[in-house]
Amino acid sequence: MIIDIPDTTISQVAKQLVKVREEGGAVALGRVLTLIIAARNGVAEEAIEAANDASREHPMRVIVLTVGEGEARLDAQIRVGGDAGASEVVVLRAFGDAASNAESLVTGLLLPDAPVVAWWPDEAPLDAADSPLGRIAQRRITDAATSPDVRDRLSLLSRTHAPGDTDLAWTRLTHWREQLAAVLDQPPFEDVTSAEVRGAAASPSTALLAAWLQMALDVPVTWSYENPSEWEEGIKSVRLTRASGDILLERPSPSVAVLTQPGQPDHELHLPRRTLRECLAEELRRLDADLLYGRVITEGWSHLGPPEQRA
Repeated sequence: MIIDIPDTTISQVAKQLVKVREEGGAVALGRVLTLIIAARNGVAEEAIEAANDASREHPMRVIVLTVGEGEARLDAQIRVGGDAGASEVVVLRAFGDAASNAESLVTGLLLPDAPVVAWWPDEAPLDAADSPLGRIAQRRITDAATSPDVRDRLSLLSRTHAPGDTDLAWTRLTHWREQLAAVLDQPPFEDVTSAEVRGAAASPSTALLAAWLQMALDVPVTWSYENPSEWEEGIKSVRLTRASGDILLERPSPSVAVLTQPGQPDHELHLPRRTLRECLAEELRRLDADLLYGRVITEGWSHLGPPEQRA
């Protein structure tokens, strides 16, 4: 069910939510958190779809805030039932002066005594933790992959990082880190002497994986950009060098990876790029600070050398 409320106030929206629950039987008691999505109109629907899917694992209230220019006005829309997954979705479209105070727009709609997560699916504030929405959230989710300059964005995240911050460029690495850790847990138990990470020029995950490896293994790590005509998105390969030979985990295609190890047959692994829904659901599983990400973005990234450009 979708209810449109044009030219309204936050108080009226809150009253309508109560009415919907009383008349339709939808309750907020099972909601475990409030997710605030701050997005442009062009990406808001994709973010809502991801949140709806993730809500089946994390029932929540979703508040979507978009801003625009023009005469001061607030339009709202409430989505429940089949149009909202296992969540309640409140879409706020603020224009002109009505958009000047983002915190006041959402405060009256937060679930009482429930954690707050803020998510910027595209353009994030320069300092998420010190932004109006970031200050009321326990967790703050950004996505460095949406930035036109990967190194500038990661450097900014490193300088402004605060406990509770995370980035989907890091979340996309979960399966890569699991595979590499599993390989190193098998014999022969030799030290890694160096590593190389290759990926697309627009992939901040490539840099974060290199920073994690350098910090975790305490070895020199090089990272390089692939020619865009050869590889367009995400990580291409990781090579770990040991005395007995190299371990190579490489994607010949965007959804499949091949693991090559000395003295063993090649293994084909299912390793597709993770969906937005998968990444969001993973981040919502934990509402405490991601200490490992904090170390990688502040310590590992700052000690990582510049990328190499492959021909």
